[in-house]
Amino acid sequence: MRIAVGKRTLRMLSKRVSSLGSLRRAHPVLEAPPPAVCARRLFFDDEGFSTVGMVLALLITLSLVFTSGQVYRVQAASASVQNAADAAALAAEGPVAEFYVVVRVCDAVVLSLTLTGVAATGIGLVATCVPPLAALGAKLVEAGRTVFTARDSFATKATDALNKVQRALPYLSAAEAISVLRANSGGASGADYVGFAVLLPEEGEEIAIGGKGAAEDALSKVESEQEGLADAAARAEEAAKEADAQKAAGYAADCGNNPGYCMYERASVLAGMDGASNPLYESVDAWSFSVALERARAYYKQRRAQEAPEGNSVEEQADSALRARFYDFAQRELAQGYVRETEASFAAYFPELPRNTSEMRQTTLYTDSVYPIVESGGVRVMHAWSGCPEAVGATAQGSIQDMEAGGFPTCPSCRFSASSLGKVAAASTSIANGFEYHYAKVAEAARAYQKAREVCDPLKQHVQGTVASLLDGFSEVLESASKRIEAKPPGRTGVVVLAADVARTAADAGFVSSFVSSGKSLGVRAAVSASTLVSDSPEEGKTVLTSLLDGVSGKAGNVGTQAGSLVLSVWSKALSAYADGHAAIRDAVSNVLNSLPLVGASGLGTWAADALEDFLEKAGLAPAKLDAPKPVLVNTAHVANAEGGSFAERFAETQRSAVSAAESVSGDVFSAAVSGVEDRVVEGLEAWDGTIEVARIDILGPSGPSIPIEIVVPPRIVQVGQGAISSAADRIRGLVGSITGVRQWE
Repeated sequence: MRIAVGKRTLRMLSKRVSSLGSLRRAHPVLEAPPPAVCARRLFFDDEGFSTVGMVLALLITLSLVFTSGQVYRVQAASASVQNAADAAALAAEGPVAEFYVVVRVCDAVVLSLTLTGVAATGIGLVATCVPPLAALGAKLVEAGRTVFTARDSFATKATDALNKVQRALPYLSAAEAISVLRANSGGASGADYVGFAVLLPEEGEEIAIGGKGAAEDALSKVESEQEGLADAAARAEEAAKEADAQKAAGYAADCGNNPGYCMYERASVLAGMDGASNPLYESVDAWSFSVALERARAYYKQRRAQEAPEGNSVEEQADSALRARFYDFAQRELAQGYVRETEASFAAYFPELPRNTSEMRQTTLYTDSVYPIVESGGVRVMHAWSGCPEAVGATAQGSIQDMEAGGFPTCPSCRFSASSLGKVAAASTSIANGFEYHYAKVAEAARAYQKAREVCDPLKQHVQGTVASLLDGFSEVLESASKRIEAKPPGRTGVVVLAADVARTAADAGFVSSFVSSGKSLGVRAAVSASTLVSDSPEEGKTVLTSLLDGVSGKAGNVGTQAGSLVLSVWSKALSAYADGHAAIRDAVSNVLNSLPLVGASGLGTWAADALEDFLEKAGLAPAKLDAPKPVLVNTAHVANAEGGSFAERFAETQRSAVSAAESVSGDVFSAAVSGVEDRVVEGLEAWDGTIEVARIDILGPSGPSIPIEIVVPPRIVQVGQGAISSAADRIRGLVGSITGVRQWE
């Protein structure tokens, strides 16, 4: 540092000194003033400061300036040590943050494989319910077992590898700190940093991945039930096809054949029915047999209300009366009809209407005593209705059965006989232009449909019950999948770093001045720093994990079999379940199911697909941790005290000894921790060759892709080596003794 003095000031000082010499030469015999006056005049004169006072003031000012500059330089040198310690602390906590990310990647893989195994098996069950896909279903169930085997194998290997890496974290953190301190050494100040990092707590807890073998019982049940399930589904499909055929026939006879002959068309033409009493359905899926039954009830009610003779003759009036009798009978019979249909059952009763005299004799039309009887001369005659001219004076009523049994003669006017009523519905039942013709077809189809449903429904219920039971068997598997892999590694509380600059830098280096003493050097400058992990935004964590998982899933490729391709497709989507929730696996399953021809007559394929999706929906997987841990600087005491172990006690004792050098310390805070890291053997570190293979994913066994999960060890960490760790540890022990005043003997 240089202090500039103005030329004007120097000229003034020279002038003052010259005038003083001239005065002494001009008055050599002047009487000397008193001492007090001389002392005062030495610093002050009539014009103010004397020359000597000015010089002393300048010297004092310069001394203060240069002294302050030296103090600033010393403080700056000390601050550089703190900066280096802070950088080392952040770097030392980095491996712990990366370890958490690796743990979550392994968690994602285990979760995805579990979900994929469940999904593959579930899709296999769904395919088994569709006869054309039964063979594919068997392969998917087999693939599901392969996925679960891969899951258990991965979990075992990942557990061992993660615990191995966890034990190496103290070493990796110490190496990171040493690497950063080396990188910051040198420079203009010629710094020589040495230091050591201690993770707190110093040891982690063992990592365990549960759920191994949890799917074995469920898989065994699926495999034992699969053949019987496929057989029942096939028989249900055949019965369902027959039922569909009969329903289609009933629909056609009711309204499906419109505008051709059918119940709808006949009711419109013969009875003038329309609107709600005569609905038209455009699809058999929306139609049911109850529609036809209600249409028939409305038809006969309408025909009864509209019935009138077609002429004035007695025979025409008799026929009209008999038709009205038939319509009344039809209404009574149809009132007893019913259609009871659910998803699991069908029962219907369509009353049969007589198509001829023979069938009429099997009904109440034959036995009802409603026909007037006139007796004359011992001869009894039965008439079609009371309006017959010959029926005047009727004294009794009888039935057609009575007429045939009693040998009644035929009335010459109304010509009533058994065949008179039998032929009322004969024509309309026998030919297509009659309403009863199509009603009879619907009734026949309803009976055949019921028989088919009586075969199909129990089989469907058996299949559905079996599938539901088999899916429930995987509840425990999904429960284990919902439990996240919990890691409690060393350094989860934070890391404490002791750094020191051991360079013997001259006190006046870069600051040469007569005001600062030379020949001395700055002593060891030491600093303590700490860092801990804080959670970053979940969205950023999601991005980190998603990018890692995308890299994994991108290596899956494809396989030649349909089952293998479907499984890999589900797995690639299941990897997103870690970041997007279990909705991702539902979407993946839905996409695969939608790609399969599940539509069948029995509906078991679509039902099983819905059951599988509902099962996954109700699983309620625990939300994943998506925060990204990041190291940040914190107060050293916070990290030390949070650990709450022996280190915290030793750290507090060291702080006290540093404040009061007179106090004695039984052992320094770093010696034990440093020795623990130094003595800890990192298995196979030399063999890692820059990467650590945590585990390998063989999702489809030997025939499928093999995907490694690896941790990259930076070259700078590998280059540090065990020897550098030991050297730094030994130097730190000595430095702690020099700082605290106590050197522990070892």
